[in-house]
Amino acid sequence: MCYDLDSRPPIEPISGGAHDGESITLRSEDGTEFMAYLARPIQSTGAGMLILPDVRGLHPFFEELALRFAERGIAALAIDYFGRTAGAGPRGDDFEYRPHADAVRWAGLQADIRTGVVHLRSVDPSPRSVFTTGFCLGGRLSSMSATLGLGLAGVIPFYGWPVTPSRDIPRPVEVADQIECAVLALYGDADQGIPAEAREAYDRALDAAGVEHETVVYPNATHSFFDRKAVEFAEASADAWGRALAFIRRHTAGQPIAG
Repeated sequence: MCYDLDSRPPIEPISGGAHDGESITLRSEDGTEFMAYLARPIQSTGAGMLILPDVRGLHPFFEELALRFAERGIAALAIDYFGRTAGAGPRGDDFEYRPHADAVRWAGLQADIRTGVVHLRSVDPSPRSVFTTGFCLGGRLSSMSATLGLGLAGVIPFYGWPVTPSRDIPRPVEVADQIECAVLALYGDADQGIPAEAREAYDRALDAAGVEHETVVYPNATHSFFDRKAVEFAEASADAWGRALAFIRRHTAGQPIAG
């Protein structure tokens, strides 16, 4: 598990920056309805961000993260993974996510990712450049989203597993030659689940595939360091957020992103 239910992004709000945020229901390619949260900026910079949550699926951390992106001119959509087993209705704090997380499969996940990107591109005004970011399980999915032929401008996986098997989801290290866009990979050096050899294997695979990429490893930071509660990693979190915004700015066609 990445985030507790009381975890929140370590990003200060910008007063008046986000136009609105709303819970919505999307219909996947196989007809499954699933939850999502859409945040629209007051003034678009031409960028859109699909947010891929951790193993809990959609919860308040990722809804707030969508708002923080929107405050900076980036339309943001966070999606859930559990429509096929848990439905698309509201969930309480006692939601037992683990059986639903164990049941997800790559076929459904990629269908939901494609649906999310299509919906994000339908936002008015339509983003010129679409990115994905994800955390833990979602970090792996962020890397994998770049193999789906979606025309993404870049992906930003936070401590996504590049090597370790996970359900039937392909391992990013094995499909690096299918990645179609730039990668900004962010890790904590003290993350016991993603050791240096795993990070380095992914780097080598991206190098061999000729994929533009940057890997940033924060000394002493653990898995899920990007959390308001983890005050000891505030400096690493601020740097990661700054790098993510700079990455989006560099890879967005047209107007640069402010803030």
